[in-house]
Amino acid sequence: MTSHPDLQQHSDEGGSNATLAASGSLEEATERTPLLSQKARVDTPTSASESSDEEPNPGGLTFDEDTAGGLGRHLGVTSCTLLIVGRIIGTGIFSTPSSILTSVGSVGASLSLWVLGFSLSFCGLFIWLEFGTMFPRSGGEKVYLEAVYQRPKYLATMIFAMHAIFLGFTASGCIIFASNILVSIGYEASRWTERGIALAVMISVTLLHGFTPRLGIALMNGLSVFKIIILSIVVVTGWAVLSGNTRIDDPYANFRKPFEGTSHSPNDWASGTFKVLNAYVGWSNVNNVLNEVRNPVRTLKIAGPLGLGICAVLYFLANIAYFSAATKEEIDNSGVTVAALFFGKVFGSAAQSVLAVFVALSALGNVVTVTFATSRINQELAKEGIPLPFGNKFWASNWPTGKSPLPGLIIHLIPSLIVIIGPPPKVVYPFILNVEMYPAQIFNLFIVVGLFYLRWKKPDVHRPFKVWTPLAVFYFIAAVFLIIAPFIRPPNGVGDTPPLPYYLYALVGIAVLLVGVIYWAAWRLVWPRVFGYVLEPRKERLEDGTVVTVLTAKRSTKTELSFSAAFYLNI
Repeated sequence: MTSHPDLQQHSDEGGSNATLAASGSLEEATERTPLLSQKARVDTPTSASESSDEEPNPGGLTFDEDTAGGLGRHLGVTSCTLLIVGRIIGTGIFSTPSSILTSVGSVGASLSLWVLGFSLSFCGLFIWLEFGTMFPRSGGEKVYLEAVYQRPKYLATMIFAMHAIFLGFTASGCIIFASNILVSIGYEASRWTERGIALAVMISVTLLHGFTPRLGIALMNGLSVFKIIILSIVVVTGWAVLSGNTRIDDPYANFRKPFEGTSHSPNDWASGTFKVLNAYVGWSNVNNVLNEVRNPVRTLKIAGPLGLGICAVLYFLANIAYFSAATKEEIDNSGVTVAALFFGKVFGSAAQSVLAVFVALSALGNVVTVTFATSRINQELAKEGIPLPFGNKFWASNWPTGKSPLPGLIIHLIPSLIVIIGPPPKVVYPFILNVEMYPAQIFNLFIVVGLFYLRWKKPDVHRPFKVWTPLAVFYFIAAVFLIIAPFIRPPNGVGDTPPLPYYLYALVGIAVLLVGVIYWAAWRLVWPRVFGYVLEPRKERLEDGTVVTVLTAKRSTKTELSFSAAFYLNI
């Protein structure tokens, strides 16, 4: 087996390679960079000996170029574990149990979905560990899709970019924060009061990460620890309820006939599964920021299972606590404040207000964590040279501090603000969860297929971690089901987000991805032929040290244009 495979870096122009000159511009030359050298597994990658130029490589930047700039490697095992915990524990466990119960119709089915979500999340985690240890770069799914689906050139990148930019918002966390803060003070808020608070939170978090990145990371870690404490309080309170030492008359009522009323609709189960998986989203959070992780391979293999394991145990026990304190009907009608309902039933309205504050802070921690990681994904997309307003160099930079990607944070901010200003929370919240998760399942399917493809085509590539094949197969089957099931008509023809059609969220998710295909075709095929130019790639090093690919238009002759389609497809 090849322990240190090299890879040939090809330019967009059909084979000439490039290295970064000292002046910051690109000069064509032969360059080879290790896919994952021993040095990279410990801290920073170095060049290695020559090998096959057929090794998989994500994107157009070398390892050294892609990891240049920013704060450097400053996240250890503890911070990465808390990064996962902080991303997973946010709004889901405190807010979505009611909508999950609505989807599947019974307590037993709801608990079964949480177990299924845990199992699928661990399968996904192990798949992402295999990819992440092969390609220890920031970007997560973007990197893995680019490594597998290299042709047509930039197509996978552009489709993923549409999903990351338009659906990578954190509006739901801001809405939950606002809702629970208002509950805690007993204020019956208007629609715009709630939205005003949510908008202020989103803007403040963006500025925090953009101008004081180390303070933002410290706040993330602190809120993650606080979340573990909050959820532990819920779990311990649930034990007290089940012991019969509280004012709850019959804490076992929901567990006597746990599957009574269970839905038999695949659509309902798919919708419920999407919501559970959304509550578990975050187990891959470290994969998104690997450029900033010390000893990335070792850290990823420790922090991933540890962070997800902590959350999975707390999640299941918290659900049991909810069902022990409130009736099925009360939880079903609780909307986005189910945790506040739980403490209100056990301790009274005063405790309900205190818990609402805790939930609000947990939601805030989720917003802080998601914003941090998503901005790095946006920055990685801009580094590849995709067309963005004002040019991709600005969006790929760490302006203005040189340490944090404020432009990438702004990309994340804009759709979040739009969604916050949108429809009322009780209508939009469940729909948003479904819309966010459906395209993610499509990417998950392509990534697990890519895993099998790379094992078949590149069996000798060094893999510091290798997922057990049956787990990957199980994940593949689940992804296929979750892609098909939303189009299966429920028995009554009504989904869990009436009056919206039951299949609408899937269509919206697909439409977003199709926009990426159309935009790619216009950028790479139509516009060059119509206006008579070809896109010529070069690399630049920005003032903050970040290296980006810049594609500039060059006037083309008729001969060049006749081959432009094949050139852009890279076939």
